[in-house]
Amino acid sequence: MSFEYFISRKVLKSEAKGKKVSRPIVRISIISISLAIVVNLITIAVVTGFQHEVRKKVAGFGSHILITNSGENSIFESDPILKNQDFYPTLAKEKGIASIDYVAYKPILLQANKKENIQQEITGAVLKGVDQTYNFEFYKDHLKAGRLPKFNSKDVSYELLISKRIAQDLNLSLNEKVAGFFVKNQPIKRLFTIVGIYETGLEEFDKKFVLGDIQIVQQLNDWGIQTAIRISDTLMNNELLIKAEVTGGNGNYSYNWGNGFERYAGFTLCPTKDTLIRLIVAEKNYSLSKQALKSDTAYLKINVNGAVSCQFILENDALQRVFLDEAGNHYNILTKGTAIECQQIDGSGTSNKFVGGFEVNVDKWEELPEIVAKLKKRFDLIPTKNNEQLSVKSIIDTESDIFIWLGFLDLNVLIIVILMLLIGIINMGSALLVLILVRTNFIGIFKAMGANNWTIRKIFLIQAGFLILKGMIIGNVIGLVLCGIQYYFGILTLNPEVYYLNKVPIELTLSAWIMLNIGTLFVCLTALLIPSFVITKIQPIKAIRFN
Repeated sequence: MSFEYFISRKVLKSEAKGKKVSRPIVRISIISISLAIVVNLITIAVVTGFQHEVRKKVAGFGSHILITNSGENSIFESDPILKNQDFYPTLAKEKGIASIDYVAYKPILLQANKKENIQQEITGAVLKGVDQTYNFEFYKDHLKAGRLPKFNSKDVSYELLISKRIAQDLNLSLNEKVAGFFVKNQPIKRLFTIVGIYETGLEEFDKKFVLGDIQIVQQLNDWGIQTAIRISDTLMNNELLIKAEVTGGNGNYSYNWGNGFERYAGFTLCPTKDTLIRLIVAEKNYSLSKQALKSDTAYLKINVNGAVSCQFILENDALQRVFLDEAGNHYNILTKGTAIECQQIDGSGTSNKFVGGFEVNVDKWEELPEIVAKLKKRFDLIPTKNNEQLSVKSIIDTESDIFIWLGFLDLNVLIIVILMLLIGIINMGSALLVLILVRTNFIGIFKAMGANNWTIRKIFLIQAGFLILKGMIIGNVIGLVLCGIQYYFGILTLNPEVYYLNKVPIELTLSAWIMLNIGTLFVCLTALLIPSFVITKIQPIKAIRFN
C-alpha cells in the first residue's frame, strides 16, 4: 500500500475539524457524479437501443444490401434481372453474409369488402413478392395474429400477410377476403385471403408493405413471355388460320413451329388427321447473351373424326365453335360432315425466370461498409454471364433520410455526455478546493515534514477519486435499475408515427458500460489536476497558523 493511499484512507475516516463545512459540498459533488452516470447511462442505452431497433426493422422490411439492375434508383421501379445468377444462392455461404433472397415488388390498391354500416375503405400499399425460400424470421418475430402465407412453385397463392395498421384502416380481420387492384393498361383485380397480421411499430413501413406470392408480381409485371396457340375466327383460302399469341417481353419474338426458329407468327391448315402442333417462342433480348435466350412452349391438339372437306361453317363472318369447358380452351369447330375437336394448352410462361432484385443481409452491422465495398467491386457495372449489368446499393443509401437522422443522435449523445461530465467536474473541483481549504493545517504540517507538492496533491486526488467512485457506484445502481425496468416492462411509450417505435428501447453493451465508467473516472481525475495545483501555493508557516 502506497504512502499517499494510506494517508488518504485515514483522512477520509477521520473526524477532523471542518467536516461540517465540507460535508454539504462533498455530498453535492457525489450527487453530481451519480447524476452524470445515471443520465449518461440512460442516454447511451436509449440511443443505442433506438438506433439498433430502427436499423433492424428497416432492414427487416428490405435488407442490408440490394442487388438490382444497373441504373435503377429503387427496387420498386427496377427492370427485372434473371433469377439464375452465379452468386445465388452461394453468396450466403461467404464470410459476413447471413442470407440472400430474391424478391419482386408491385404497387397494389387494397379495397375491403362491403360491410353493413361500415364504410368501404381503400388504401395503397406495395406488394412484396416472395416464395417458399424466403427468410421469414423478421415477419415471424412480429406476427400478431394468424400465420405466415404458404407458397409453392406450382400454384399461385393468393394468401396475404398485412400489417395491423392496414387491417385497422380497412376494418379487416383474419381469413377475410380483400380485393387487390393493380394498374396496367386496364386495372386488374385479384382476390386475396388474409392469413396473417403483423406489427413492427414502424408505422411508416407498416402501412406500406404487404407480403404475397412472387408469382403474382412476375405475371403482372409482364416479365418474360407467355405463349399460346390460337385458331383465328376468320379463314384464309377456306383453311384454318393458326397463329401465335404472345404477351410480355420486348415484342421481338422468334417462332419455332417445328422447323427451326423463323419470323412467321402463323400458318394455314386444313386438318385431315389427328394433329399435335407445338410452338416454341423465344424472346430476343439484346441486353442478354444468346445463352440467356428464354423460350416458352405451347401446344394445340386437333382430333379429326371423319373426312375433312375444309367447308367450315361461318356465321356473321366468324368461325363457329362449341365450347366444352368454361375457360374456352377446349372446343369443337363446326364443319360440314366432320367434327374437329381442339384443345389449347398454353405455355407456362417465363416470368418465373425473372426477379426484381436480390436482398442480401449481413451478420454484423459494423461490417456492412466493408461488405458493400467488396460486392460493388465484384458486381457494379461488370457484365454477368447473362450480359446483365448489376448495381449494389447499401441500405444506408436507399434509406438515407432515416440513417442521416440516426447519425445525428450520436451528436446528441456526445453533447449530453460532455455536459454531464462538465457538471460533475465543476462540482468535484469545488469539493476538492473545500477539502484543501479545511485541510490547510494538514498541508502545512506535511510540507514542514518534508513532503513535496506532488505527494500532497496525490493524497487529495486519491480522496477525490474515492468520492468519484462512490458517486459512480450509486449512479450505476440507479441507472441500471431504471434501464432494467424499461427493458422488461416498457413503461415509457412513444408515438410510432413520429419515432418509428411504440416504446423507448434499451440496449447497453458491456463494452459501452465499461468505457463510460472508465472514461468518467479518467476525465474527472485529469480535470482535478488543475484545482489541486493550488496546493503548490500554500506556504508551510502560514498554513500551520491558518484557522
